[in-house]
Amino acid sequence: MDRGHDRRAGRGVRARVHLLLPVNPGERFWAGLPFGRGVTILTRDENGLVALEKPAGVLSHPNEPADQPRSLLNARYAMDGEFFEWTPATGVEPGQTAVGPQRLWLLNRLDSATSGVILAATSAELATEIRAGFKRKQVRKVYQALVFGHPRQPLELWRDRLAVAKHGGMIRSAAGAGNIPAECRMTLVRIGRGEPRVALLKLEPRTGRSHQLRVQCAKRGLPIIGDQTYGDFARNREFAKLVGTKRLFLHSLETAFDYEWRGRRYSFSAHAPLPSEFLQRL
Repeated sequence: MDRGHDRRAGRGVRARVHLLLPVNPGERFWAGLPFGRGVTILTRDENGLVALEKPAGVLSHPNEPADQPRSLLNARYAMDGEFFEWTPATGVEPGQTAVGPQRLWLLNRLDSATSGVILAATSAELATEIRAGFKRKQVRKVYQALVFGHPRQPLELWRDRLAVAKHGGMIRSAAGAGNIPAECRMTLVRIGRGEPRVALLKLEPRTGRSHQLRVQCAKRGLPIIGDQTYGDFARNREFAKLVGTKRLFLHSLETAFDYEWRGRRYSFSAHAPLPSEFLQRL
């Protein structure tokens, strides 16, 4: 804990300023998170690991200051350290403890158009541990997607090789033309009623490539509804009129894993309920 003069304390009164919070801060920290629009806490554990629910249209993090209001947290984001940082907008009376800059480390990302579970941690040390688990493929992720068409089989293992490139500053992927392995287990959950022909799929990626699920679905003639990059644009427009909502119908449903922390082993899981608009045509 550093000490210094807080000008808000006034008249030379010396105030204690906490520059960073402890590993697992208290309720004051959680209650003061500067959430973006519609973002909520799903669950958190005693070590400072937290799962948030991100609505469709919200950025995982801002790419520039102007993006902050439409991001997971309305706060500055440090690209190099992969953390949000903000100072609570609460005044401090003379003699009180002032809370300085607070941080939350982002552990994974979702495309802005994708909704569902996204993880964060309250310390750099814990963030490093969990990110290592992602790299070792120890994290189980489950998505659900509403697609045009029906899969040939109710259960399939998809293996592809992707090419990933940047066009106009945006990441684009393509199946069958690269050397990046992409693997996903697909399970048919439900077939829609009437026209257009749609199906709800459960997707369990075993690799985590940019736009992987969207590309793998499109390659098999099962474009995710609302996909404005790899999807069927004409049918997207028709479906949006039919259901009254315009979004990418891809949702991060569940994330679960075990991890070791300070000599103990923990299990963590989070579930974000499927948005109601996914069920309108099922």
